[in-house]
Amino acid sequence: MSTADVDVDVNQNQNQNKNVKAEDILCPLAEYEECDFSKLLEKPRLLNIDRQRSLDERSLSELSIGISPRHATRAIDPNSSRFFEQLDYICSPVGRRSGFSTPRSQIGFDPHPMVAEAWEALRRSLVYFRGQPVGTIAALDNTEENLNYDQVFVRDFVPSALAFLMNGEPEIVKNFILKTLRLQSWEKKIDRFQLGEGVMPASFKVLHDPVRNNETLIADFGESAIGRVAPVDSGFWWIILLRAYTKSTGDTSLAELPECQKGMRLILSLCLSEGFDTFPTLLCADGCCMIDRRMGVYGYPIEIQALFFMALRCALLLLKQDDEGKEFIERIAKRLHALSYHMRSYFWLDLKQLNDIYRFKTEEYSHTAVNKFNVMPDSLPEWVFDFMPVYGGYFIGNVSPARMDFRWFCLGNCIAILSSLATPEQSTAIMDLIESRWEELVGEMPLKVCYPAMETHEWRIITGCDPKNTRWSYHNGGSWPVLLWLLTAACVKTGRPQIARRAIEIAEARLLKDHWPEYYDGKLGRYIGKQSRKAQTWSIAGYLVAKMMLEDPSHLGMIAIEEDKQMKPILRRSNSWTL
Repeated sequence: MSTADVDVDVNQNQNQNKNVKAEDILCPLAEYEECDFSKLLEKPRLLNIDRQRSLDERSLSELSIGISPRHATRAIDPNSSRFFEQLDYICSPVGRRSGFSTPRSQIGFDPHPMVAEAWEALRRSLVYFRGQPVGTIAALDNTEENLNYDQVFVRDFVPSALAFLMNGEPEIVKNFILKTLRLQSWEKKIDRFQLGEGVMPASFKVLHDPVRNNETLIADFGESAIGRVAPVDSGFWWIILLRAYTKSTGDTSLAELPECQKGMRLILSLCLSEGFDTFPTLLCADGCCMIDRRMGVYGYPIEIQALFFMALRCALLLLKQDDEGKEFIERIAKRLHALSYHMRSYFWLDLKQLNDIYRFKTEEYSHTAVNKFNVMPDSLPEWVFDFMPVYGGYFIGNVSPARMDFRWFCLGNCIAILSSLATPEQSTAIMDLIESRWEELVGEMPLKVCYPAMETHEWRIITGCDPKNTRWSYHNGGSWPVLLWLLTAACVKTGRPQIARRAIEIAEARLLKDHWPEYYDGKLGRYIGKQSRKAQTWSIAGYLVAKMMLEDPSHLGMIAIEEDKQMKPILRRSNSWTL
């Protein structure tokens, strides 16, 4: 980076960023029937974008194929020409967008008092570089040591970005996309080892030097992270956010920039590379995603696989049909073909599948093996038999040789719904599970990041006696308000807005009063997390996104992808599907 790149006159905005001492720098200066995804290549790939609405009546109708007639909202005919109006009435009986940037709606509807407070807090979290907003700080809690909470995290910024997009303020999102893209091109070396060229930073901060009167961007690619693990999910979130920006604004010029096209290809090169693995899923280390500490997710965690699937589908829509783009489009189609089959076949668990595993034979050999991963039935945890309802199912946490992690992970299952990795029947089953196990997964504060918590000897071995991940705390069964936006999006996509509304009402009773904590502790999420930061930005943004999406379901289009009608059904109907 040249001196010209980092020197800037900051007289106008030097108060917009806190002064940072040299010793605060965290890192040196330096990102059944299989479905046939190949048919996607036969379709015209022009982006059909409506600048005024992120999802039209036709596509929203298609997204609701999985609506179950067992629920009141499912009485709506998804094929009706008035389906959008009917769904909009259910989701938002007060009408269209309320203009959340102001305390009072433009149509005279008074939103919850928390909305104005949330927007004010979100705007205070903005981080500026060269006079332009480039992201939001992780938390504004001044009562605790900063650590890395004074940085802009790629994954943390996503709900903030969606809030700004929904509110008609796309410029900050565009700035963020371009700045992180530039950071990706920096040299990434940890202890003399060179990271992959396509790695996106976990986070960055703006360093203001009042002596030289300049500003510098400083990135962390994992070399300063707890456990020194590079983020696998940052690149996926970046692609997903690029598609959300394009879908929301109708501006294809950003995604078509040569730099953005190259950035996508670099990310895809890392995760589509060939190796010794016999699975289409991505092998990942503990701490590589939102579960950013050792929690036994090593292997093929559902969160990464679902994000991988969604990023691949977004990339299909964004890559240009030039020579380089076509090569990646073909590779993506092949990988989606294998990945969807693998996930829907081996990661899916409902009552029937659980009973099949319970009766597995072991030491099976050859292509006729039913127990393909040689999972021992005795490894089934006792809690899963009581947790699994008659109607319901979910994608389990991990599948690898001789091991199945039967824990529920919220983010992975919600992304599976939004990306259409889950079939309509599976999406319905996931929502059925949430309703059936409301106390366990929602309780007194939405939403459990995973369930259940590890305790005693299991906690000591798997977490390495991590004091922050004690039972029902942090990532070990803690409750995270940020997940509210993912739940709401999944509810809208499956035609179950009443579930989201109920969860939002629970959150509204406490979030503002508790000063927007990062997470809650306890089996029911009753207590503010013992090390939880206050004024956590993604808790604030997650609430705003959930509110706006319920009020205007068309916002779903920027973060959800419809099931392609050319694809064949993947599996038999789920055990939870009834007519």
